[in-house]
Amino acid sequence: MSAMRDTMAGQPAALRALLADAGPAEAAAGGLAGRRLWLVGTGTSWHAANHGAWLLRAGGVEAWALQAADCAVYGPEPAAEDGLILLSHTGAKRYANAVLERARGAGVRRVRIGARGTGADLETVERERSSAYTASHLGALLRLAQLAGALGAPLGDLEAVPDAVAAALHSPGPGVTPPARLLELTGAGPNQWTAAEGALKVRETARVAAEGLAVEQLLHGPAVALGADDALVCLDGGGPLADRVEEAAGLAEAGGARVHRVTAPELGEPLSVFPLTAAVQRIAVECAEALGTNPDAFGHDVPGRKAAWEAVEL
Repeated sequence: MSAMRDTMAGQPAALRALLADAGPAEAAAGGLAGRRLWLVGTGTSWHAANHGAWLLRAGGVEAWALQAADCAVYGPEPAAEDGLILLSHTGAKRYANAVLERARGAGVRRVRIGARGTGADLETVERERSSAYTASHLGALLRLAQLAGALGAPLGDLEAVPDAVAAALHSPGPGVTPPARLLELTGAGPNQWTAAEGALKVRETARVAAEGLAVEQLLHGPAVALGADDALVCLDGGGPLADRVEEAAGLAEAGGARVHRVTAPELGEPLSVFPLTAAVQRIAVECAEALGTNPDAFGHDVPGRKAAWEAVEL
């Protein structure tokens, strides 16, 4: 069994442990209250930043997500009266650290969310053995939901999240297999970022061409290219654009693409990101298993790749 598959299986228990440890998030929320908040991350943490901004805005908080490299090099960046929520699993990413150091120098109120033992203000889970971060990502989303709830966001029943994730991991899945050309994922509202995370995970683990787009972006051009060599995964969290996601599914089917519908409306759209994220993680690891790729290796098992990647500072 891969480390990714093993880690995924432990996610419900990890989420229950974080729910039982809400105090640190509540304390952090007190320091962020009344501030404009910037959520910054890279890769999977960039997707978490966007999910967090959606959750916080549900409570009336002004919250914006920024790519760490953009924030570090181009701006905008947090001002002294703002708050920074920095998402970094390990605390070792180049641009995330640059943003954090500048914010520290400017006196910005800061909260870093990351794995245990990495100096994070809000800890999630133990550092993962797989390069494909799963439990640390869902743990970061749980910490963000706790912050948002403490700041007034009516998100629904957080205590129901672990069981919903368990169901997504262990119930009969959508049966997504690698297509001949492209695996497209789409969702609406906060689940556009679940789609983006799914595409990242599929590429990283199975090395299959994948793309994750907001449903409206998909409809305005990219959907025209979907055909018999492609597959589309539609992520439906039950929000106001659910019908739009179904329209995209119908168009893809009319064009000959194989369509998989993954629905999770039971917790409400804000919390649907948890079971739907578990579902796209499952799609990624199952595609990797079908193709025989190593989902833990970040492609370093391909001859020549490791040396090339080690020359690049991430």
